[in-house]
Formats: sequence, C-alpha cells, structure tokens
Amino acid sequence: MRHIISYIRVSTAAQGKSGLGIEAQREAVARFAATEGLTILAEFVEIETGKGADALDRRPQLAAALAAARKAKAPVVVAKLCRLSRDVAFISGLMAQRVSFIVAELGADADPFMIHVYAALAEKERAMIADRTRAALAAKKAQGAILGNRTNLAEAQAKGADRNRAAADAFAANVLPIVRQIQASGATTGRAIAEALNARGIRTARGGAWHDSTVRNLLARDTGAA
Repeated sequence: MRHIISYIRVSTAAQGKSGLGIEAQREAVARFAATEGLTILAEFVEIETGKGADALDRRPQLAAALAAARKAKAPVVVAKLCRLSRDVAFISGLMAQRVSFIVAELGADADPFMIHVYAALAEKERAMIADRTRAALAAKKAQGAILGNRTNLAEAQAKGADRNRAAADAFAANVLPIVRQIQASGATTGRAIAEALNARGIRTARGGAWHDSTVRNLLARDTGAA
C-alpha cells in the first residue's frame, strides 16, 4: 500500500467554521486516502498565514512535511490547494522541491500543470475582487459619500470586541487539538506545553512565542470541543 504525508494548515484568522478547520481538513485527507487505498505515514499541522514571500520560512511544519516526503519517497497531500498557498509563485517554488503534491479536492489525477492553472485562476480572481472593491470605494468617495460609520462609535466598538472574541475562540478551537496531542504525549504543565508548541513552530494568535501564561489563557477557552 502506498504511503502519503498529510499536511494541514489553518491561518491565524478564524477558519474553524469555513470548512478549512483542522478537523475538516483531516477528515478530507482521510477520506481521500481511504478511497485511493493510501496509508497516511505522517501528519504535519501548521497554524500560520500563507501570505508573504518568506511564507516557507515561517512554516516549519511544511518544511518538515517536505523532508518526510523526500525521505519516504511519498507525496504530500492537502485537503485544498489554498492550504498550500494562494500564491502562484509560492506554488511554483514548492513544485521545485522534488516532492509530489496531491490536492484531495482536485483528485489524484491532477498533475502539476493543473495545479498551477488552478492557483493562477484563484490569484486572478482575488486581484479582480480587490480591484472592484477599490473602484467602488473610490466612486463613492468621489460622489461625496463619507466612508465608514462615524456616528455609532460605541456600537462599532462593541461589534469589534465581539469579532475579536469570536476570532480568539476560533483560534483556540484550531490550536486545542494540537495541545491535546501534546498533553497525551506527557506534557501537562503550561511551561511544557508552551515549549512543545514553540518547538513545532506554532505561533500565538498575535504571532508571538508561547509562554506558561498564554497556554493557560488558551486552556481557559477550552469548552471540550474537538
């Protein structure tokens, strides 16, 4: 039976309810493996944005997945193409890593050329949406419209606080499964868990290193959800 390496990524933004959460990706890769008669040799989980020219440097788990795939001579499987990146140049760079990539939602027959095409289409679509948004805002401003709501500051602040809490809850929902794995391996103190998270290259919601206090704050949000 052929082996594969599973790579799962969520950004620091809320993705738990978007179908891109850790468990949703894990299930998608598992279904794909079962359908194709493949065995998941190892799984690498990352919580990091895919943006920026230095994205690979900031994604140590992807680098580890690439190394494991080369050693096992196995492909890396992701649930969706965007879990690798939404950037064509980054995708092209990955294709030069001497590792095969399979996108579960595209199927086992999607070759590197098809993956490049899908990435290019996604990048073009994002650029067009951004251009349309900027043009619409510029047109409203030219018509004398005041952009933004300056009359209900208290309401806006309250909504902002709600969004921040929701984002923090979503981030916790993505990280807690990893914390539970760490705890199961024997790390029970906040300091030990923080060291394990930092060793995996996982950053806090604000992009910093983990400490005993940030781990305790995270565990305080644990509602028992998987």
